[in-house]
Amino acid sequence: MNFTLKPTALMMAAGLSLTLLSGCSALNQFMGTEESVDYKSTVTGDPLSIPPDLTQANRDARFQAPGGNTGALSYSQFAQAQNAQPAIGSATSNVLPEQSGIQVMRDGDLRWLVIDQPAEKVYPHILEFWNNQGFTIHSDDPRVGVMLTDWAENRAKIPDSWIRTLLSSVVDQVFDSGERERFRTRLERVNGKTEIYISHQHMVETPTTDGAAFKWVHGKEDPGLNAVMLARLMVFLGTDLEHAQAQVAQAETHDTPALIQVQDDASQRQLVLNEGFDRAWRRVGVGIDSAGFSVEDRDRSSGEYYIRYLDADSGEKIEQPNIIGRLFRARNTAEAQRLRVRVMAQGGNASIVQVLDENGQVLNTPTAGRIINVLSTNMPH
Repeated sequence: MNFTLKPTALMMAAGLSLTLLSGCSALNQFMGTEESVDYKSTVTGDPLSIPPDLTQANRDARFQAPGGNTGALSYSQFAQAQNAQPAIGSATSNVLPEQSGIQVMRDGDLRWLVIDQPAEKVYPHILEFWNNQGFTIHSDDPRVGVMLTDWAENRAKIPDSWIRTLLSSVVDQVFDSGERERFRTRLERVNGKTEIYISHQHMVETPTTDGAAFKWVHGKEDPGLNAVMLARLMVFLGTDLEHAQAQVAQAETHDTPALIQVQDDASQRQLVLNEGFDRAWRRVGVGIDSAGFSVEDRDRSSGEYYIRYLDADSGEKIEQPNIIGRLFRARNTAEAQRLRVRVMAQGGNASIVQVLDENGQVLNTPTAGRIINVLSTNMPH
């Protein structure tokens, strides 16, 4: 367990560090792993408030609930109407009744939830969940069912002791875990149910080669931590703690491991997967999440994810605006391209993944090759 002292508090920490190192308790060891989690967002914000347009996601017909549009309601009227309804997971609610409405699925290292409710019912509760876990929401788009938290520090990775408890306000200013994480949640509609995928990005503060400073570098994604957050989400939605732990830990994996083959030459830049469309679509979606691509839309019927991608290796100049440019909101000379990632079935037991331009034409450019390589690296096996 490593941690760093904030430079501004180095002198104040000198007298406390030895005592704090004396103990490191296991805080909330979920699922019997080393995944202690106690997040504190590095971005401050007001308590999460879900306006009616987000709850109903009424900008897109795919996310509209039956029974009319809430656009004419004031927020207070909408809140009163929501409060009059049974809470999710309650005895009188039709949402997730008696734990049977949530199922944990697994494919290799990948786990996800299947909830027997439409996305517009589930979406606002997931927003509340992340706020409850100590995160602020960086962005969310109910049209595509994706939300992203801001970076947060896992304070459970800082050594714990009675001194820390006694001087908690001082310790929080002095010590830093040297790690940051943020989570992306994606909802999919499948056969009238909602699938929920959670993936995280990890940053670690690392000394430079000369040891004179620190820099933030990307760390490895931990499937175990994603599983922990899935279990916590199940509990938040009303599942019993032990039942949630058992479901996530015991979810049966698929018998056949995924084989991902990269075909990247001048004439063909694509991925070949030894699995049917459903598994390939799921795996590509998680790869897009883990890689941090910006998703504008997706269409499962055509097998396409609509993304934006800024190719930093294309040679196109990416300028940081100077102080004058920032005052006048100058933009970078290079802008993200609108592209598509298409998943196509090849018979019953194989699929290919290609990169298309904005007009739907297959790309065999170096940029397409780089996207293919990034996907293959980030897709779960």
